[in-house]
Formats: sequence, C-alpha cells, structure tokens
Amino acid sequence: MLKVASIIYTMASASLMGALIVAALVAGYDTLPYIAAAAAIGALVALPVSYFVARAITGE
Repeated sequence: MLKVASIIYTMASASLMGALIVAALVAGYDTLPYIAAAAAIGALVALPVSYFVARAITGE
C-alpha cells in the first residue's frame, strides 16, 4: 500500500498545493510567506488524503 500511497501523494499534493496557491493569489495574498504557507498546507493535507485513497483502492 505504501507504493500506491506515494504515487497518489505526488498527484494529490501537486493538486492541493496548486489549488491553495491559486486561492491565496485570488484572495490578494501575493507575497512569499502566504504562498509558501499555502503550499505547505497543501502538502500536509495531501498526506491523509493519499492514505485514505490508497486504503480505499487496495482494500486494506
């Protein structure tokens, strides 16, 4: 399951980080600390997302 979760993490983290960065830019937070925070939050949120999706796929 770890291989599946790591593959899903790469896709989920890129998607979530991109969405949160776009949301921060649209909201007017266009400085580096806000963009970096949005990317970090996206990377952290992708961890449980990838775990639960991999668990659902593999049936474990």
